[in-house]
Amino acid sequence: MSSNQTTLKQKLGAYRRRPGSFLVMLLVMLSAILTFTVLIFLIAYILIRGVPYITPSLFSFTYTSENASLMPALINTVVMTLLSLLIAVPFGIFSAIFLVEYAGRGNRFVEMIRLTTETLSGIPSIVYGLFGMLFFVTTCEWGFSLLAGAFTLAIMILPLIMRTTEEALRSVPDSYREGSFGLGAGKLRTVFRIVLPSAVPGILAGVILAVGRIVGETAALIYTAGSVADVPSSVMGSGRTLAVHMYNLANEGLYMNQAYATAVILLVLVVGINTLSGIVAKRLTKA
Repeated sequence: MSSNQTTLKQKLGAYRRRPGSFLVMLLVMLSAILTFTVLIFLIAYILIRGVPYITPSLFSFTYTSENASLMPALINTVVMTLLSLLIAVPFGIFSAIFLVEYAGRGNRFVEMIRLTTETLSGIPSIVYGLFGMLFFVTTCEWGFSLLAGAFTLAIMILPLIMRTTEEALRSVPDSYREGSFGLGAGKLRTVFRIVLPSAVPGILAGVILAVGRIVGETAALIYTAGSVADVPSSVMGSGRTLAVHMYNLANEGLYMNQAYATAVILLVLVVGINTLSGIVAKRLTKA
């Protein structure tokens, strides 16, 4: 009798003795299958409705009412993502390093920061959009611009990056730190040469989630970046992202086919970013 058959018999015997465990196992499997089925259905639905309408005119660099081109929105999406990450990632990572490596455990100030972070992560995006419109667009007099949208999105994704980076740093074994200290390295050198590189995969996972939220955001950007269907000459100009572009096309009701085609490109963009980030994380881990 093989080891697999022996293990299977042991599991079946355990389930007979504990029917509740078998029921929980079935519920877990059913939930996983249901989630996977819904995901596959959504992807297949978007591809079936959108792929036939992906035409060369859809990638024209100039938007017109005839082609409903998504290329300006795609460029704006890339620029918006890079700007938002450039603002949020350094603050998020450095804040997490302070909370984990430098702040004392049980510190009330640290607990207040964590409570604030969790509160910010639960605020609806429309509230961020209204704040961005009142502060960045009106008070700072930036107007509807990519910069106003980027700062608004940076505030949105900052709690996510902080929490994921904090968990990634905590997952690094203390033996790494103790070994570095034992070899004579200081606190700063240990953090940036030992701890931080070991936590890169977890940090990148948070960045990937943040990119997904940036790419799919609409409510906050409508009130801050605007919805001009063109590539602005600078970050102080107004422009729409892919998600806002798709929302406008569907809202008008005249370009539903192009809206589905835009959804396909958006899906491919997110999958591509996730794949590229995974490859980078593996190479950094091996290095």
